[in-house]
Amino acid sequence: MLPLRNQDELTSFLGRLYDLASPDYRHFLTVQQFTDQFGPTAEDYQAVINFAQANGLTVTNTFKNRLLMDVTGTVGQIEAAFNLKINLYQHPTENRTFFAPDREPTVNLNVPLWAIAGLDNYSIPRPASMHAPNGPSPANSTNGSGPGGYYLPSDMRAAYYGGTALTGSGQTVGLIEFGGYDIGDVASSFNGAATYTNNGSNYILNYSTSAGNFNIPINNVLKDGATGAPEAYPGYSVDDGEQVLDIAQAIGMAPGLDQVLVYIAPISTLPIYGGTGDYDIFEQMAVDDTAQVISCSFNWSPADPQTLDTVFQHFKADGQTLFVASGDYGGWPNGAYYYPEEDAYVTAVGGTDLTTSGPGGSWQGETAWFRSGGGISPDGIPIPPWQSGVANSSNEGSPTLRNVPDVAMEANSDNYFCDMGTCSYDGGTSFAAPRWAGFMALVNQQAVAAGAIQPGQGLGFINQLIYPLGESSNYGNYFHVINIGNNDCYGSVYYCGTTWYNAVSGYNLVTGWGSPNAPSLIQALAPMPIVGALTGTTTTQTEGSLPLCLIHITYYSWTFTDGQGNPHTFPGTSSFIGKTGTGTCKGVSETPLDEWSADGLYYLEAMGGVGSITAHE
Repeated sequence: MLPLRNQDELTSFLGRLYDLASPDYRHFLTVQQFTDQFGPTAEDYQAVINFAQANGLTVTNTFKNRLLMDVTGTVGQIEAAFNLKINLYQHPTENRTFFAPDREPTVNLNVPLWAIAGLDNYSIPRPASMHAPNGPSPANSTNGSGPGGYYLPSDMRAAYYGGTALTGSGQTVGLIEFGGYDIGDVASSFNGAATYTNNGSNYILNYSTSAGNFNIPINNVLKDGATGAPEAYPGYSVDDGEQVLDIAQAIGMAPGLDQVLVYIAPISTLPIYGGTGDYDIFEQMAVDDTAQVISCSFNWSPADPQTLDTVFQHFKADGQTLFVASGDYGGWPNGAYYYPEEDAYVTAVGGTDLTTSGPGGSWQGETAWFRSGGGISPDGIPIPPWQSGVANSSNEGSPTLRNVPDVAMEANSDNYFCDMGTCSYDGGTSFAAPRWAGFMALVNQQAVAAGAIQPGQGLGFINQLIYPLGESSNYGNYFHVINIGNNDCYGSVYYCGTTWYNAVSGYNLVTGWGSPNAPSLIQALAPMPIVGALTGTTTTQTEGSLPLCLIHITYYSWTFTDGQGNPHTFPGTSSFIGKTGTGTCKGVSETPLDEWSADGLYYLEAMGGVGSITAHE
């Protein structure tokens, strides 16, 4: 890998890019613009190619942004080119040997290098789902729409979004996978609501939902010789569970996606084999710049946990959002891996235990999942600016190091999925990450409709957007507050350590800021100009112990039309409503329609959370 050029200028630009007060706000770059301004020069890239070829190495792959190139050669050629010896060593924590260089590589080259990957097989990436390597015990769920009461992908959309207007239309979700999948398992994971047709070497999923019938293209991007077929992880049988659930959960949340891009590298390119499949997939996603939202449910341990920051900064400059599962082995440190979820350029997704009102029902409650990965960066990654000030004595976070996770979603072992022709239940933050990716596709769809971004763009790195919302006085508007439970799984699950954290109100090291409280969070991230009126009020009643401007309503429906002429409805069954700012607060039944449709910020509390929307005449 080559280093970025003009790093200080890039750092400054990325700050302005996400600063509402800056003229550069959301002026995302194309791949060519990023390469021209911040990529290595064409001369430097060619010099590295010449160096490789002069040392007998074969250049097998190059990339448009000139950050990475793949080369192959014999062990002897690699040792000579990089002035080192490759030796075998006993792994300190696993019952196996690994190969690695005996010293840091050096090169006879006048061009700087950022990293040389593929020289060791110390780390084995693991799927962050519970069926591998440790199977779950079934949760006592009776609320889902699937067999045995387990949650189907559609249940997550009903619980966390609950509407029909936003479907992810115009958006693409990209998935990072090692090994392929059987499309039949994907269709079966919807328990009869989906079928598929072949589309050349790709597929179209035909999915019937309450929001309509959708035909979602599932297109594979095969890297490094991948075939797209299921493979076996080291020590296990052939398996496609991780790939299947990633696809199904993203589509379940956003059934109207333009496409799902499944980037697949062979398992033989895992770091355990000295491969660079992880680098190649991330880099290909950056230069393709097609997936506005990306999900990764694999965790591993690289030699340098900041090596991929060059590519992740490219994501941020392009407006791509990367969600990563935080792992399933409780508080950090533990016996699992912490990368890439601990990286400062990703949004780490923890796990919760969700309760809904019933099959296909609304959100009712949520507690911390006892296996949710989270804690303080074990690799010493400095705290990013947007997280500064969040750590305090109640959440036990670090004021100097990166804290994880950032957000969370349902991850308990009450989720229906299919793996190699067998359907059962599973859990893990592997489910939560693609769900957040699908949810972000809904946000991006509204952002495009509101004119905040151009078609084909995304909102990009959302941590700089969600942390200010979490720290605001309206935190409960945007996230479900999760303050029950912890991530103590020591003694009950292999790999879990003795460190654990409590879920507390506000930010915590189990669920981050919590799960999304839509539509309020969507509206906060992608404000849509609206007009509307309160309708359907049946009775009002003043609560004697509350301020006079808080009126208890037995039923209401807030309806509005967005800038594209689409109707939206926020239902509620028991709630408070009041107008902020100066002026007289009146009971809803006393307030003329024209007063309620005037400019101002209104608060609506519905189904356990408070939402806010700005109304215009």
